This record gives sequence, C-alpha cells and structure tokens, in this order.
Amino acid sequence: MSSAYGQWLRARREAAGMTQQELADAAFMTRSHVAHIEAGRRIPSEDDARRLDAALGTGDVLTSFRPRKEEDATLADYFEPARHLEQQATMIREFALTFVPGILQTERYARAVLSMTFPPKREEECDRHVVTRLERSKILSDPTNPVVWALLDEMVLRRPVGGPDVMTEQLTHIADLVDRGRVRVHVLPFALGGHPLMQGMLSLMWFEDQPPVAYSEGISIGKVHDSPDMVQQLQSRYDLALSDALPLRESLALLRAAAKDYRHHD
Repeated sequence: MSSAYGQWLRARREAAGMTQQELADAAFMTRSHVAHIEAGRRIPSEDDARRLDAALGTGDVLTSFRPRKEEDATLADYFEPARHLEQQATMIREFALTFVPGILQTERYARAVLSMTFPPKREEECDRHVVTRLERSKILSDPTNPVVWALLDEMVLRRPVGGPDVMTEQLTHIADLVDRGRVRVHVLPFALGGHPLMQGMLSLMWFEDQPPVAYSEGISIGKVHDSPDMVQQLQSRYDLALSDALPLRESLALLRAAAKDYRHHD
C-alpha cells in the first residue's frame, strides 16, 4: 500500500479543516475506511477516489495518482495489507488448497512451510516470519471474535509438510479448535474431483463498519480485492465449493483420522 498517498490525503483533509468523519460523510464513506486509506492499509476504489477528490476540491489528483494494486502485489511483503485487515475482521472465511491457513498453523508447521521458500531464507529471517504467523493466530485467543471458517482441500491433510510428527500436531490442533467451537472446518474430499477454488488460496473478510474484502494468493503474488463485484464473485465461488464439502462432523472425523494415520506412521 502507498503510505505516501495516505499521508497526502491526510494533509489535504487537515488543510481543509475536516475531521475523518466529516470527510467520510462528504465522500459517502465510513470513517474507518478513510482512516485505513490514510494509514496506507487500504487503496481506495476509483469511485472512492473520485468522491474524495470532490469532497476536498482536489480536482482529479486522488483519482489520477491512486496506487495500482497490481503494482503493489508484486512487493515481497504483498501479504502485509491483508494481515492488517485480518486483525480488524469480524468474520474470516479461509480456503486452502495445499497448506494450512496461516492463522491455524502451529509453530513447527509454519517453520516447515517457510523452510521451503526459494531462495532459502536465513535462519533469523525465518524466525521473524514464524513469529509473525504466530502473532496472527492470536486472533483466535478471543473465544468468539472473529468468526472463522476454514474450507480445506483434502490435499492440505494429506501432504506431509514437515513430516508425520509435525502433521500429527498440526491436524490435532485444528481438530481441537473445532471441538472447542472456535473455528468451523469443512473438507473438500479428493473424490469430489474439480471445484471452483482450485486456482489458489482465498480469504474472505467481513468488518463491522466497512465493506467486505477478499484476498487471493498464488506463487509469489497476493492481491487484496475490494471491488464489490469481484468480492461478490469470489464469495459465490467459495459458497459453491462449500456446498460440495463434507459436513462439519465428517470433516472433523477426517481430520482426526488423518492425524491418527500420521501418528502411527511416525
């Protein structure tokens, strides 16, 4: 995200003698959305930028110089904007094709995933990323908020990332979260064949006072989607895949069975 863009917006707002709420009202936005743009955590849509220009009398400056998500997505820390949003969400729905979603990862599983990156990370860099993943998982320390659903391709359960012992611990951790009612997990079985989310990882996020967003990720690239049409399309894909997934109790039984298989293999 462009912090310079957000700083310029804040400077223009303050020069106009407006509070964030006053600007939000004039631009038909929420105050928190304006705050996220000013902090560099969100990129305004083109319509948002036009309304901000109109509210501030800045011509088309905010529209013309609006950061392009495609450029930001190529940065090494492309997940950072989504991480900030994740901490503010009231509901998160994850889909994982090959790896356990970050907020559900155990320390050893996270370290095993990070050890497979190329070029290899230095040990201190890997440690830093592991700490970040574990910090993300702290949102589950609250017993009810955010509401978290995870839709997992069966590949997530069957690929032995880190070896049998690591997988036993990881799958047991997820199953325990399900047993406690903290997360809801559904598995898309191999027998299903193809499904609408086979192209990569997806995270859907809802908030108390701003529109929902989606985050998709592929190899070395991630993108936050806040276009209402695109978010709706991705939500529909998720819902369609979820409708073909195993029910909660069957998914939990499969998690426990897979963990048991790894335990015996070890």
